[in-house]
Amino acid sequence: MATYHAIAAIGQALLGLLEQARLGSEFDGAQFALYQSSNFHAPMDEGLSLFLYNAAVSTARRNLPAKVLPDGRKLRPPLPLDLYYLLTPWAKTATVQHRLLGWAMRVIDDTPTLPASLLNHYGPEPDTFRSDETVTLVNEPISLQDIYNIWEINKQNVQVSVAYVARVVPIESTIYEDQGAPVQTRVLNIGKLNPQ
Repeated sequence: MATYHAIAAIGQALLGLLEQARLGSEFDGAQFALYQSSNFHAPMDEGLSLFLYNAAVSTARRNLPAKVLPDGRKLRPPLPLDLYYLLTPWAKTATVQHRLLGWAMRVIDDTPTLPASLLNHYGPEPDTFRSDETVTLVNEPISLQDIYNIWEINKQNVQVSVAYVARVVPIESTIYEDQGAPVQTRVLNIGKLNPQ
């Protein structure tokens, strides 16, 4: 289970994957950046932006088991998150923008599962994910209402985009669960009811 640094690591790793793939491609000079809503007012000339537009508790795997440490203590169950990203190509012409989008979607589809080595390499901490952990990226259709809400900040400059979701990212707790001593005996008190 990942530490709370996982949210930052996933965005950076996704951009790192695209940066590695661009070497030797027609997009060798393109920029890749994480965006906040304020960045949409003055976007890059050519490249891809990644905007985390929603983070939600996953309903698919809400009951993940608690982690048991080697000494037998238990941590509280992890918090499973789904992270929703909007990937937007930027270019001076529509043709280049469309080519950039097609290229990026192909790269992501070729590597839909991000291994811990990639996630930790680009993340803020080198041990955010354990070696056996992965994050799966899935193309997520986005409703017209959600698109409208996202682009409301920049109505005059709506761009073609594609949405992805990083599914079930378990954020590990650092709080121990209280555990009582093991039950040794059980005492049952059986009595007669007093009829009235």
